[in-house]
Amino acid sequence: MKLVVASNNPGKLREFGALLAPLGWETIAQKELGVPECAEPHHTFVENALEKARHAARCTGLPALADDSGLCVNALGGAPGVYSAHYAQSAAGEAKSDARNNQKLIADLAGHTDRRAHFVCVLVFVRHADDPQPIIAEGEWHGEIVDQARGHEGFGYDPYFFLPELGLTSSELDAAEKNRRSHRGQALARLVKRLQARR
Repeated sequence: MKLVVASNNPGKLREFGALLAPLGWETIAQKELGVPECAEPHHTFVENALEKARHAARCTGLPALADDSGLCVNALGGAPGVYSAHYAQSAAGEAKSDARNNQKLIADLAGHTDRRAHFVCVLVFVRHADDPQPIIAEGEWHGEIVDQARGHEGFGYDPYFFLPELGLTSSELDAAEKNRRSHRGQALARLVKRLQARR
């Protein structure tokens, strides 16, 4: 089955490719099909993911998979949340920057002793743009924010997302281990079970 992935994030696309390959699904990035990026006007992960999935399906006529994910930090009231990718953007049209986002996160946490945080991923699968029964799956990955980047794998906030039970950041895990533990890996495992049950 061909499936359009409603993302242009190379890190996410790599993870989806690795996680879906064993199922025999052919995933195609929306950019390869000329699908423009979709607006994400909502304040919740699920609404944004649904918007992106319907947009990609409408533009391509293919089933679509979209994710909306982000980092929620307790001491910051759940921020950056749905704005994780654009956290440090100061003007419309300014390019996204992982480095600037991380700098802002560490600056905003200065003086806070509560460093608890979790990644959230909401996946939405639609069979077509007007699918009345989208499949929705969610995953959470809990950890803490550290002040110094560690590791060279992953992307986004991974170098600062520390897993106390492992003594490592997300960036210090190999790809297979990260996919097994991560919010996205959890959400995808749940999505696959729901897809199989629908057959």
